[in-house]
Amino acid sequence: MKPVKQAKRYAKMFINVVGMDAALQALSELTAIENLMSRSAEVRSLLLNPGFSQTEKAGAIRKIAEKAKLSENVVKFVIHLTENSVVAALSEIVKTATAIYLEKKKQAKALVFTPVEVSKRHEERLKVSLKKLLDRDVDVEYVIDPSLLGGILVKVGSTMYDSSVKGQLRLLKDELIKG
Repeated sequence: MKPVKQAKRYAKMFINVVGMDAALQALSELTAIENLMSRSAEVRSLLLNPGFSQTEKAGAIRKIAEKAKLSENVVKFVIHLTENSVVAALSEIVKTATAIYLEKKKQAKALVFTPVEVSKRHEERLKVSLKKLLDRDVDVEYVIDPSLLGGILVKVGSTMYDSSVKGQLRLLKDELIKG
C-alpha cells in the first residue's frame, strides 16, 4: 500500500479510536512521540529496526509513555504501528490525522507568510477574511519571509493564496515569456 494511503487509513483509525472529544489531546501526545523519534536516533532506531523484537519495542514505548504521561489509547496505537511496520509513516499519519480532526471540527490552520511583522488590527482583519473565505474557524500562524518583498502568501492545507509582490512578478515574467 502507498505511504499516503497508509497514513490516511491509520489516521482515520486513530481519530475513531480516541474519539473527537479526546482527539486534540491525543494528537498532541502523538506529535510528542513523532518529535521524539525525529530528535532521538536511539528511539528511531529502536522503533524502526527489525532486529528488535515486538516485546522490546512495546516495552520501550510503555517506558516512554510512562515518563511522558501518555494516554493508553496513544500507547496502544503506537504499538500497533510498530507491529504493522508502519511507524516510519508516523509523521504523515500525524499530519493526516490533524487534517481530519480540523475538517470534522470545521476548523482550518493557515500559515501566513509576510515580509514584515503584521499589526494586530491587520491580523484580525485577515482572520475574519479567511473565516469568511473558508467557512470555518481559522487558526493563523505568521511567518516572516523578507523574500516576498510585499503582500502576503497564505497556505491553508494544500491550497496557496499568493498575493505577494514576488508572486505577481513571477506571473508577469511568465506572461512576458509566453509572448
